[in-house]
Amino acid sequence: MAAWQASEAGLTMTAGGRSGLLRTPSSPQQATFLELFFDLAFVFVIQRIALRITEQLARPGVADQWFALPAVGKTLLLLYPLTSVWTVAAWTTARLDPRRLPVQAVTIATMFGVLIMSAALPSAFHGGGLAFAVPYVVMQVGRYVVFEIMLRGHELQDTVTRQLVWFSLTGILWIAGAFTHDQTRVVLWVAAAGLEFLAARVGWPVPKLGARRATVWAAAGEHLADRYRQFLLIALGESVLALALAYTGGLYDVESTAAFVIGFATTVLLWRVYFYRAGQILAEALAASKNPSHLGRVAAFAHWIMILGIIIIITAVGYELVIPHPFGHTMPAWVVVILGGPAVFVAGRAHFEYVVFARVSRPRVVGVVILVLAAPLMLLLPPVLVSLTAALVLTGIAAADAVQARGKPLEAASPPR
Repeated sequence: MAAWQASEAGLTMTAGGRSGLLRTPSSPQQATFLELFFDLAFVFVIQRIALRITEQLARPGVADQWFALPAVGKTLLLLYPLTSVWTVAAWTTARLDPRRLPVQAVTIATMFGVLIMSAALPSAFHGGGLAFAVPYVVMQVGRYVVFEIMLRGHELQDTVTRQLVWFSLTGILWIAGAFTHDQTRVVLWVAAAGLEFLAARVGWPVPKLGARRATVWAAAGEHLADRYRQFLLIALGESVLALALAYTGGLYDVESTAAFVIGFATTVLLWRVYFYRAGQILAEALAASKNPSHLGRVAAFAHWIMILGIIIIITAVGYELVIPHPFGHTMPAWVVVILGGPAVFVAGRAHFEYVVFARVSRPRVVGVVILVLAAPLMLLLPPVLVSLTAALVLTGIAAADAVQARGKPLEAASPPR
């Protein structure tokens, strides 16, 4: 993932046009209309990712396996560059003023590139490799070329240069992979994704310039907390959309209606479990932390885990599994996604809880354990009852939260020291 490095000097407007690109301390911390507009492209991204996982699970010999990760591993690989694009875009508009024309132009161009990548998702490992890789490289390299020019002479230029060098290097691997086939493409793309991740972790080291860890969470924590919260809401919104679309074919059918109700209840429970209470006060935790940059990076990782869980739930409930076949035969891979989605979400939420409160509540741990241990027994039940089991576990977690908070003042953030 990429980030903008900034010092206190970079937060102030000066007479120079270069620093005029930067947000000021008085800038609104809420997401702008431009950022919300950009996020709309990721409704399509989430839909395509979930649909591709479904298609992989439908392949012969996959549905009857417990360990379905190899079947969906390629899809998760494709998800990485898309999340990287969103992260870079979010952190760019957290540091640079979205009202400035260059920032707007880069953001809109990125949105267009995301749509092309999403359209290429189904064939990314076949004939659509270039359609997926080229937009990604152009977006990641192109933005830093633009800002290298716009910020010339400003202290942020060193950070831009570091990331431009690394994305140019990994871009070679992405493009080279698109010209190859089968496992060679997978290996090259895994290498590219791994190098980007490691480079971000160690501060994008470049000869003569050295390395510098990102501090954007320290400078714009409230804004980024709002952005990640909104992206998770987009994922939940896609869950509702997938439910409605899947239910259209079974309208007025009692069995499909039952599956639809359970799916909708599951989405509501995910919303409840996330937002109460850690989801509301991440910005407060960042303000109270002695190391907000580290805390922010960990919080971002926890959000991506939760979003992955939501995508798996969308796959299980919305596409070709529970609603279309509520009382059909339950296959092992179906159990993995129907129970695995909530388990991944709750695990991510527990991690996020530790970020905000420096502790993990017991019901979340118990919930994950129940979902894992119950999996073998679920083969005896139809998909709709497997889905109901997951919903009941989430209900228990939400109820435990409500009981624990009853009659007590709202808990304040207390991040790890």
